[in-house]
Amino acid sequence: MRVCIYPGTFDPITHGHLDVLERACRIFDQVIVAIAENRDKKPFFSADERLQLVNENLADFPSAKAMVFNGLLIDFAKEQEASVIIRGLRAVSDFEFEFQMANMNRHINPEIETILVMTKEGYNYTSSTLVKQVAEFGADVSEFVPANVFEALKKRLA
Repeated sequence: MRVCIYPGTFDPITHGHLDVLERACRIFDQVIVAIAENRDKKPFFSADERLQLVNENLADFPSAKAMVFNGLLIDFAKEQEASVIIRGLRAVSDFEFEFQMANMNRHINPEIETILVMTKEGYNYTSSTLVKQVAEFGADVSEFVPANVFEALKKRLA
């Protein structure tokens, strides 16, 4: 079975994330959405809340499951017996960071490959950070996030 890890903070999950997930599910037998706990980023939603928000969007992806992890991604991938890490690219500016991470991961464990996937047109300017920032100022972000995330943002910001 070909297992893929799709990592991120998913704070919150967006339609861009779901686009990458959909394509990963077409390629791999199992895709693990790996939600980084990452307290250093000061997440808007807790790890448990992010896990719940992601899980509520997995009904259309029977080969996907979500898990929270802490520590090195490459170690988590090995624990899950994954052979690939998949990452989404929105713009050229994402490439340098992802390139460095992929090379470091390959150095630590050359058995696990990284695949970079360009997001679908229309999602290339959307990020979780940007969604949160404009939502905090009252902008309608419903076209960028699933309905459950939109409701969770409204509730948190009320």
